[in-house]
Amino acid sequence: MENLTVSELESQLGDDLKRLRLQRNIEQGVLARQAGLSVRALQRLENGEGSSLSTLLKVLRALGRESWLKGIAPVATINPVTAVRHSKARQRASAARSK
Repeated sequence: MENLTVSELESQLGDDLKRLRLQRNIEQGVLARQAGLSVRALQRLENGEGSSLSTLLKVLRALGRESWLKGIAPVATINPVTAVRHSKARQRASAARSK
């Protein structure tokens, strides 16, 4: 997935959204209305033809999939300071450093 072009990523995202819509048995016109979009805007998104971020967000909201966006920049679950505090206790001392 890392080596895909932007066009390929758009196409893949559109395929995923179309698959989800079809799994839920929702017609394009119905989803477009729910999202407040034209059918053509939805078609362009599903076909990977370049869509606005606004179109993507409206479709994700209408499908109840806003949670997909959390994967874009996940919040770190490990705090480095906490990790140090919870690290194993030292078992031996370090050798003295010579000056």
